[in-house]
Amino acid sequence: MSPHRRDLMLRLVAAGAGPWLAPWAAHAQAPKQDASASWHTQFESSRAHWKPAFATAAADFPLAAASVRGRFPDAVAGTLYRVGPAGHDLGGERYQHWFDGDGMAHRFVIEGNRVHHQGRYVATAKRLAEVRAGRRLTEGFGTVFPGREPPSAPDSMNPANISMLPVGDEVLALWEGGSATRLDPRTLETRGLKTWRADLAGVPFSAHPRVEADGTIWNFGVDAHHGLLLLYEIGPDGVLRRADAFPLSDMPMVHDFAVTAGHLVFLLPPLVYDAQRRLAGASVLDAHQWRPELGMRALVVNKQDWKRQQMFHLPAGFLFHLGNAWEEHTSSGDGGTDSTGTVIHLDYARAADASGVLTDTREVMRARLAGSAGPVLTVARLDLRTGQATQASLGVEAEFPRIDPRRVGLRHRQVVHVTSTQGGLPLWGAIATTNVETGASQRYRYGPHTIVEEHVWVPDARGPGWVLGTALDYARKQTLLSCFAADALADGPVAQATLPYALPLGLHGVFVAA
Repeated sequence: MSPHRRDLMLRLVAAGAGPWLAPWAAHAQAPKQDASASWHTQFESSRAHWKPAFATAAADFPLAAASVRGRFPDAVAGTLYRVGPAGHDLGGERYQHWFDGDGMAHRFVIEGNRVHHQGRYVATAKRLAEVRAGRRLTEGFGTVFPGREPPSAPDSMNPANISMLPVGDEVLALWEGGSATRLDPRTLETRGLKTWRADLAGVPFSAHPRVEADGTIWNFGVDAHHGLLLLYEIGPDGVLRRADAFPLSDMPMVHDFAVTAGHLVFLLPPLVYDAQRRLAGASVLDAHQWRPELGMRALVVNKQDWKRQQMFHLPAGFLFHLGNAWEEHTSSGDGGTDSTGTVIHLDYARAADASGVLTDTREVMRARLAGSAGPVLTVARLDLRTGQATQASLGVEAEFPRIDPRRVGLRHRQVVHVTSTQGGLPLWGAIATTNVETGASQRYRYGPHTIVEEHVWVPDARGPGWVLGTALDYARKQTLLSCFAADALADGPVAQATLPYALPLGLHGVFVAA
């Protein structure tokens, strides 16, 4: 690491890793009236039938058997780990954004015609301190509580609520403003924070690492306040190989990225961090400003030499998630296949603007619907030789795109994703697989009172694989776990487990074979 890069790294660490640490002045200027109690009252008094989706889980869920219809395939024997916000209310106050809630980890243990579920709150330092106090002690991603102390470090407000990553004999509950949290994969007991290297303690580690077929883990972190992008490479053994930080202008909200055989690919939407808003008392979310005149940028970083970077430009849009990326080598004139002859193909769930994160995922916390248009599956092409970028919409509403994990960074055709927003209901009502080369799509719509969560692709050496995921039947107050043949999704589930209770909607998960 060069002295300049090491200075950046030390600056990031010393600064407390970004916008999560609000200056004391910000809290002094925060609005006096605490609206969180009003949001709690509005949610509790609402008659919205779908309220269980965003209700607070009163306690952990001990290991319990589900009722099972059909038989889960042999390739799906194993554990589906999931995590999501589940602690939205405390002491008569309610968070004002879905992404703020304390994380609850889940494991669905699958074996043929038997499924067992366990859910357990991640015992973060934040949750333990606030439960003891009976009230919120600090802010969240989208909520500032007036009169509370600012976070002393990023991990003092870490809810561990976005996604899961198996590493060695542990599974990590991920946030993106600070450390990953280590869990026991058999009991979900919290073991403490993950420190990849002593000088990286508390540094942002994104909730969307990419794991290649050989087990190599790539990830990033964002320090928006200081305009730094952090990169990680971790070996299949879970040992950090390298980490570094790089400056990035007009730092946007970056939630996900993709990898190819030779590159890391970031789509940078024009939802840009404004330090002055943060200094004036805005939450981390509200410190971001929508600036469509900047367009969408695409940053491509060489895997071997992180200093080799190239920026592309696309029309303005917003995204949370990418499906996958892969590279095509074209003749460079001398028979070589270096970057001058490389075209990167990628797919992502593109929204016209950032209203989903700014409005929709906020309004559900008081049982209201904002009704913004859902994102659409979009394919993009980045030509490293010419510097040109193009994209095309596939016309299929999509979010939470996932692929066969054996194809990460390689050419793929099928993406599984949720689809079909429902009038009068939040989020999605169907699951789909879409061919990103032809746009052909097949889908399965759940029942009329069901909200669909992320589904993952489970590989099978004997065929195209399986699609596995959860959904909430809010009318019956039951959570479902369904398995579909990946090439016959429209035929419906080959097996389905029904829990005798409802789980709050979660975010992301990962399957680990037995």
